Amino acid sequence: MRVRLDHLVCWVSDQLASLHFYEQVIGLPGVRAEEFREGKAPFPSVRITPDCILDLMSFEAMRGVDEGTGVHGSAGHPVNHFCLAFGKEDFDALKLRLKKHEVEITGTGTNSFGACGIAPETIYFPDPDGNVIEARYYE
Repeated sequence: MRVRLDHLVCWVSDQLASLHFYEQVIGLPGVRAEEFREGKAPFPSVRITPDCILDLMSFEAMRGVDEGTGVHGSAGHPVNHFCLAFGKEDFDALKLRLKKHEVEITGTGTNSFGACGIAPETIYFPDPDGNVIEARYYE
C-alpha cells in the first residue's frame, strides 16, 4: 500500500498573520497566497513537502465543517501538535528566526522518535493561534 499525507488544516483567527508566520518565521512557501490576498481563494496554504500542504482555515469557516466531513464535532477538533523535520542547517536557521520574531521555544527534547527514526534535537513552539509545532532534524 502506498499512502502519503496530502494536507493538514489548522484553524486560525487571522489568515494573513498566520500566512506571514508560516512563510516568514518558519520559512515555508505560500500556496495560493496571492490568490487569497486578492480574494480569489477562500484560504491560503503553505507547502511542507512537494506532496503535502498546510491549509490555514479561518475559525469562521467552521460553520458547515460538520456537514462537509459528516463527522459531528469535527469543527475545531483539537490536535496535540504536528512535527516538521528540517535539515540541521535549516533547523538552526529556524531557531534564529524564532528568536528574531520573538517566538518562544516552549519545550525541547533529545533523542526523540519519529517517522525517520531518532532525532537528536527537537523544539516546540506555538503559532499565532496556539497550534503547537514541533521542529526537529535527523542526522
